[in-house]
Order: sequence, then structure tokens, then C-alpha cells
Amino acid sequence: MIDMNLKYFRKRSGITQEQLAARLCVSRQTLAKWENGEASPNIEDCIKMAEIFKISLDDLVKDMPEDELPLIAPRGKHFFGVVTVGERGQVVIPKEARDIFGISAGDKLLVLGDEQQGIAIVKPDEYESFARHILEGLKKRGDI
Repeated sequence: MIDMNLKYFRKRSGITQEQLAARLCVSRQTLAKWENGEASPNIEDCIKMAEIFKISLDDLVKDMPEDELPLIAPRGKHFFGVVTVGERGQVVIPKEARDIFGISAGDKLLVLGDEQQGIAIVKPDEYESFARHILEGLKKRGDI
């Protein structure tokens, strides 16, 4: 169970056995034994790996069918499903997304677009804060 999950998440993250072993302060051989099911990591190493892979500890250690592993999103990332665009261009944001991001009726949202990467919807205050942070950094560097 953890052996298959560990191998899957390591590969999904694009990390080699050597790189992960170095980050965990264990040998590559130890990591290989974990991935082959010959040994199991201790809880501290499991916690570190979950943080490295940006997943929950449960996702790392729980038993699940191999075909379900790709469905686990990194921590903080969500897939809310498909929405339909209405005749006037309205999009209904799924309730789960509204709850997680604190979006209520009447809130204003900023729509950003990139012709190659798609559309993003953000709260204006969050975007303003981010833009201010970038602007301050540019000023400190003397770029503006």
C-alpha cells in the first residue's frame, strides 16, 4: 500500500530516488526498500514525504486501487467539475468552491485570461494584495 503510493507520488513529483532520499536524510537503498515493500518508513519520514509531495498523510499511507491514485490532487488544489456557460455568459460556481473560497452572492470577482493557459477567476482584494507585493519588490530592486 504505502510502497505503491510512495513510488507513484515520487514519480508524479518528478523526483528521483536519490533526490528524495537526500531530502529525507536516508540512503537511496532505504528508499528503494520502501518502494519495493521490503521495509516501511517511520511516521516522521511519512510526514516529510506528504509535505514534499503536497498531499495529505492519509493519501500517502491509505490503501487504494492503483487506478485511483492519479485522482488525488496536491494539497490546496481542487477539481470542482464542469460548469455550463449560460446564454449571457454566466457561469455558476459550484457550491463546494464557493464554500472553500468564501464566495457569496454579490461578491465581485476578477476574471483574468491567457489565450494559451485559459481563464482564472480571483477575488479582487487577493489580486490587489499580490500585485502590490510584486510592485514593492520591483521598487526595491530599482526596476521602477
